[in-house]
Amino acid sequence: MRRNLALFVATALTVAAPLLASAPASAQAVPAGYDPSYAKIIEAANQEGSLSIYSATDAAAVSELLKGFEALYPKIKLEYADQNSTEMYNRFISEAAANTGTADVMWSSAMDLQIKLVNDGYAQPYASPEAKNLPDWANWKNEAYGTTAEPIVFAYNKRAVPEAEVPKTHADLAKLLASKPDVYKGKVTSYDPERSGVGFLYITQDAQANKNTWDLVKAMGQTGVKLYTSSGAMIERLTSGEHTIGYNMIGSYVLERQKKDPASIGVVLPTDYTIIMSRIAFIPKGAKHPNAAKLFLDYLLSKPGQEAMVARYMGSIRTDLAHINPTADMPADMLRPIHVGPELLTYLDQVKRLKFLKDWQKALQGK
Repeated sequence: MRRNLALFVATALTVAAPLLASAPASAQAVPAGYDPSYAKIIEAANQEGSLSIYSATDAAAVSELLKGFEALYPKIKLEYADQNSTEMYNRFISEAAANTGTADVMWSSAMDLQIKLVNDGYAQPYASPEAKNLPDWANWKNEAYGTTAEPIVFAYNKRAVPEAEVPKTHADLAKLLASKPDVYKGKVTSYDPERSGVGFLYITQDAQANKNTWDLVKAMGQTGVKLYTSSGAMIERLTSGEHTIGYNMIGSYVLERQKKDPASIGVVLPTDYTIIMSRIAFIPKGAKHPNAAKLFLDYLLSKPGQEAMVARYMGSIRTDLAHINPTADMPADMLRPIHVGPELLTYLDQVKRLKFLKDWQKALQGK
């Protein structure tokens, strides 16, 4: 009996060996918990063999994330183009209008610009298997997905700002700058909302959350606030001491610099409210490699993908990883997540946008 069983197993293995050898390798890569039919997406993506991503996130900041994806899907050639959020939006619009082909994945922290593209019909729906692990505010119609949960913070130079003066709230910052405009002359920095998509987004979110936002803008105007289009430029100048306080900065970048230089950089998550932004990803309708795009979107939202981003201080959007976020110890009522949805379009109406920027300029001038 035992001999017959051994013979049966040996025969079965001999027959199965050619079948196993001819099975697509991608079938082994279906993530745990996914439907087995996902193997078809993987196989189609391998056949496509390429993936183009337009992103407003620095390639260096997501290098481990990209390596993780490439390790999972080595047959897919990854092209990652990082750029300013406004440049990225304009590039996509131009390419879509010319019908010459554009990115397979659009991934940007300029949430309002991303939602405008989705609302204008440029995205294709895709029900990610990871969607069940996201908060309701992070998914709009299975077309636009929030992929991170990152606080918008104040940053300061520890050597230049006395501990007693470090602002804990937006009102504290306004009061400090209004009372000491000469001390902080040329020392305050922030995004330029006229040239930066994320800068415009964050200040409009402040205006909705805080009725005294214009008082803060006036106080910054009194100090001759210096405005930039990138976090990197602001962080370098804060570290050097050229500027000493940064307003509405992306927390992930500042927290990472603080780890490298804890003696110079301090970070404040405002205790009156902290805006939580998310880098939105979507797959364009015109994507040439839609299956590869699905794999990347799913990897972004998966535990391994999220953990790779958390390692670079980009908080996880997943409900089962919220405990490892920078805001984990903050009361929920202090957090103001920016919802992924049509409410983000409010200030992209040209009339409202121009009026807002006009009010911004008036406030900077003290009017």
